[in-house]
Amino acid sequence: MNLQGIVSVAGKPGLWKALAQNKTGFVLESLDGKKTKLVVNLSTAKLAALDEITIFGEDDDIKLTDVLDRMKADGNVPDAKADGKKMREYFREVAPGHDEEKVYASDMKKILTWYHLLKELPAFNEEAVAAPQRPEGEAEVAAD
Repeated sequence: MNLQGIVSVAGKPGLWKALAQNKTGFVLESLDGKKTKLVVNLSTAKLAALDEITIFGEDDDIKLTDVLDRMKADGNVPDAKADGKKMREYFREVAPGHDEEKVYASDMKKILTWYHLLKELPAFNEEAVAAPQRPEGEAEVAAD
């Protein structure tokens, strides 16, 4: 999945796609059906890129993209309005090893809501854009 450019804004519901950047912040568009535009100032708003978010784990943190991949493969994703027990059981399957004391029901609800928003997007079924790699044996040459 290609989640590049999709962000969460603290204090704003839903997910947003970064359309443009200016000197002080970003122009965002909501991913819901309303397509609301929002201009955020980086000095006052907190943005979190979805491809960089992690979930508390017992040993290591778990990448949100890995959890979303497992949810996509499972296909039987509960609604975000499901009861806490059902969500916790589901998260034990798709995010094994998550720290149950630090990952709250509200966090699970948010991830389920995000999944249901993202699954309709064409970018959700695209491959992630990777950095170009050099063929083996080729060294980087510095320009003089």
